[in-house]
Amino acid sequence: MVRGPLHGIARYALELARRLPGLAPSWQFSALVPPEGLPDELGALSPRIPQVRAPSGFLSALEQPGLATTLLRERPALFHATSFSVPLLWPGRLVATLHDATHLALPENASAVRKGYYRLVVKPRCERAKALITVSEFSRGELARHLGFHGERLQVIPNGVDAAFQRAPQADVDDFRARRGLPARYLVAIGNPKPHKNLAVLAQAANEFPEPLVLLAGRGAKRELRFPDRVLELSPVSDDELVRLISGATAVLLPSRYEGFGLPALEAMACGVPVIAANAGAFPEVVGAAGVLVSPSSARDWTNAVGRLCRDERQRAGLVSLGLERAARFTWDDCARQTLAVYRRALEAR
Repeated sequence: MVRGPLHGIARYALELARRLPGLAPSWQFSALVPPEGLPDELGALSPRIPQVRAPSGFLSALEQPGLATTLLRERPALFHATSFSVPLLWPGRLVATLHDATHLALPENASAVRKGYYRLVVKPRCERAKALITVSEFSRGELARHLGFHGERLQVIPNGVDAAFQRAPQADVDDFRARRGLPARYLVAIGNPKPHKNLAVLAQAANEFPEPLVLLAGRGAKRELRFPDRVLELSPVSDDELVRLISGATAVLLPSRYEGFGLPALEAMACGVPVIAANAGAFPEVVGAAGVLVSPSSARDWTNAVGRLCRDERQRAGLVSLGLERAARFTWDDCARQTLAVYRRALEAR
């Protein structure tokens, strides 16, 4: 799953791969990586464990034979599929993490091919798995509903937030802002052009925001989603740059209509920045009372929420304090410890 720009599922796999070997030093861990290996720019996220290159790419036509061939050769006591790419043709002990039901729940993502993959590969293999993990109560309910699992088959282990996500020194923020041509005050929107990420609602509201909006959604997203000219678009940034970008923001805006978890909300709160998120998906569960939750469909509601937050210093300070406290509850160390406990149970199961 780790290829190109990092997304939430890729980060999940990397964070576990970095931590699990230290929690069980008598065990032997290895990582199944893409045919071309892991990206060079991972830096501290690069796991220091043996890497086995898959013979075929993620969701390619030869993925399933490739997975079976590799796992039969390597003979692991347990394989953890960290996404919906599960080995249908390999009969060994499997733990699978299903992050959400996006490809089944959302019409725009639910192509016939993807539905077929879930029905013919994911569901039958996961029914035979020794354990299933998901990342939120929201996702547990969605997966149970769309795949017909009993909810108790899915153990909820939340994602974490890395210690690197903390408020950057002001000098680093100022340097980043100067290099990227950002104003002294700005808002940040994070997402991508996929319809469920719902950035279009911010495109409708952005001209009414009291501070300029900085869009981090991939190259060309501003034009594709018809954001107004005053919106500033950034190309992909490194983790260090992301921390500086977030730290300098008045608020981070996350309008997605469907998130299995919503890691950017945690990362923003850990940096001491208020979050305004859609009242949808797992955001209410992850953000709770530590952020502002807004209807995902109302541009007017987003305009009002952003305007109040920009004007009200007391509200911002309160949300910063609540956000730091809430983000501290979610750590990758806890996620790794709970995941290791799942492995132990899976290995002991008949």
